[in-house]
Amino acid sequence: MADGLFDVPGEERSSGVAHVGASTPLAVRMRPASLDEVVGQDHLLQPGSPMRRMVEGSGAASVILYGPPGTGKTTLASLISQATGRRFEALSALSAGVKEVRAVIDVARRAAAHGEQTVLFIDEVHRFSKTQQDALLSAVENRVVLLVAATTENPSFSVVAPLLSRSLILQLQPLDVDAVRNVVRRAIDDARGLGGKVKVTDDAVELLVQLSAGDARRALTALEVAAESGEDVTVEVIEQSLDKAAVRYDRDGDQHYDVVSAFIKSVRGSDVDAALHYLSRMLVAGEDPRFVARRLMILASEDIGMADPTALPTAVAAAQTVQLIGMPEAQLTLAHATVHLATAPKSNAVTTALGKAMGDIRAGKAGQVPTHLRDGHYSGAEKLGNAIGYKYAHDDPDGVVPQQYPPDELVGVDYYQPTTHGAEREIATRLDKLRAIIRKKR
Repeated sequence: MADGLFDVPGEERSSGVAHVGASTPLAVRMRPASLDEVVGQDHLLQPGSPMRRMVEGSGAASVILYGPPGTGKTTLASLISQATGRRFEALSALSAGVKEVRAVIDVARRAAAHGEQTVLFIDEVHRFSKTQQDALLSAVENRVVLLVAATTENPSFSVVAPLLSRSLILQLQPLDVDAVRNVVRRAIDDARGLGGKVKVTDDAVELLVQLSAGDARRALTALEVAAESGEDVTVEVIEQSLDKAAVRYDRDGDQHYDVVSAFIKSVRGSDVDAALHYLSRMLVAGEDPRFVARRLMILASEDIGMADPTALPTAVAAAQTVQLIGMPEAQLTLAHATVHLATAPKSNAVTTALGKAMGDIRAGKAGQVPTHLRDGHYSGAEKLGNAIGYKYAHDDPDGVVPQQYPPDELVGVDYYQPTTHGAEREIATRLDKLRAIIRKKR
């Protein structure tokens, strides 16, 4: 089973060494053969870091590699196996059961008895059941195996706590545009890739980078399909080979800001169809879904606020889902949140209220806290008059009592002015009553 995870159709093996043939997928042929070829994960590969020590053959701790597809998890596992010179076993959680896990550990235990440690790579470890994960614990704890596990889901939610505590959690980041561009150009020129035999225009390279969404494998697959046409690889050839129109969208230029702006304004303006159009343009173009989720969270408070108190929880849940499951499944959750926010009643009353309150603070209207509201728990507080006369709201049957809360300079100032939209209609009625009671002259 050694190195089996990295076997692909078209490989021939001799003396345990894989020979990659021309029929092997481009993404596999271009897998980094050394640490120098790894791009985009500099934060994990600094000198002396746990990951670098493992890749260089001196690390001893098990690790869980967590990150989006196409960011190098399998590559790093492969480099670790090469560097350590140890036995290498690989399992995929998609096909292995408890029986297979225990069989690998039994073989590793026998090898350990002869002084040979085993590196065990498990892909998609989040798909292992609790029982399967528990079966690994003793072998990991006793270092019968050096576990290198890969997952696209947050291990805090998908990996059992005992296994987490025995492993280092190393998070890989989505590749930025420069990293993906580096990978694509290397594949065009390198003998393992296209070997410079196919002309690829600069615009085509940029389109591949945009379509990748930070996934190098996706970019290389698209390049390979386009190159099979036998023509120079242009934007048009990529469009035809992928059977989709290229979206004219530059994530680092004006169109990035224009499309995002149009998206936010469409949601704010309650045009759900336009909002879905702009969302789709961003997703198809490879916009970072986390960026979209962050903008929805901001909008939920800024433009909806208390008119629909469920808008912010929906946006936050969408952001968490993006983080937990990634793309492409998370695009449905972003659409869900977009539809919710676009069709929700709108109010900027919270935004306006905060702006007015902060404006007064900046203008110097920040008087002394009333003495009856000050902290009265420390020794000597009573002598200063602190907390004396404070009325505990829960002692009143209605839970509201007449009492001064703001500094003297701000008594009677109304910052929050709810609209009549959605839930704020009821809040407006209740707020008038609350203010009347609170501000009642004693």
